[in-house]
Formats: sequence, structure tokens, C-alpha cells
Amino acid sequence: MKQRFVDVNGHFSIKKGGNEMKKLIFGTMLLALVIVAPISTMAGVDISIGISLPPLIAFAGPPEVIVIPGTYVYVVPDIEADIFFYGGWWWYLWDGRWYRSHYYDRGWVYYRYIPYFYYDIDFGWRGYYRDHNWHGHPWDYRRIPYQHLEQNWRGWYSNRYWERERTWDVDKYQPLHHSSNRN
Repeated sequence: MKQRFVDVNGHFSIKKGGNEMKKLIFGTMLLALVIVAPISTMAGVDISIGISLPPLIAFAGPPEVIVIPGTYVYVVPDIEADIFFYGGWWWYLWDGRWYRSHYYDRGWVYYRYIPYFYYDIDFGWRGYYRDHNWHGHPWDYRRIPYQHLEQNWRGWYSNRYWERERTWDVDKYQPLHHSSNRN
């Protein structure tokens, strides 16, 4: 219901009824909440989910590796960190997470799965390395320089070099199982 009246200054106004005015005020407040609340909420919320990168390992030079018997997985043996090379990638197991890079010393990116080559690695390899003995067989491993690895890993894999020529540098060694790395 609308009413006309003249205010004290002599101006004409239209006055709305009580319910209409309440609806107008309520609608204005609702509109303000819809527009202003999300803006202030967006400005105040900062959600960050991240996975930290592993600490960098300072190498004096490119690392030498050894091949783990029964696999085509290469490992940097003389450091505490677990850094492997397989299939053109360097793999870094740190704090229960896997990272990979095309470089041994930088560019690590989180890898959400366990790399399948890891299932073929004997978890006691460090002890066998230290003792020069692989499951009761003398292990006269040879250190492979970084450049040699980079140039040859693909050919060694495709030509089955470690089985045919070197038997993984383990005296009278025969693999215990058929490695999934052959697939």
C-alpha cells in the first residue's frame, strides 16, 4: 500500500507500507551478503596442500653407480640417500615418497606411485655391497662412471648385457627370479 504525503520541507514523497519496506530492507541485506561475503571469504582463505621436495645432495662430481644384481637398476652406493637410476630417470626415495628427475642433482618432481622396478630390488643390497657378497656369492661389482651409464644403459638393457656378459659381476650367479624389468 502506497501513501502520498508532504514532508516538513514541502516535498512530496511516497511512503510504502510496513511489509513492503521490510521486504525491501531484507532483500537489500541479502543481496549485500551474496555479493560481499564471498569476496571477503575468498580474500581471507588460503589453502595450501603441498609436498616438500627432498633435500639436495651435493655431489663433488657426477656419481658413480653400481648395478643391482638381477636387475637393470643402478644405485649410487656410497651415500645414505636412496638414489637409483632406471629407464632414463633418476629416482630418489625420501621420507617415504618417491621423486624422479632426468638429472641426478636437480629437478626432482614428486612421483605419486612406487616405481615398479623397486619391487625387484633386494632390500639388503647395502649389506651385500658392503660385504662384497651377493647371497653367498662373491660380488666383485664394478663402479660405473656417470658418462658411461648415460651412454650405455639403453643398450645394456636391450642387449641383456648383464645376464650375457657380466652376470652382474657376481661369481656363479643365477638370478633368483625372473625380473619384471624384462617386460
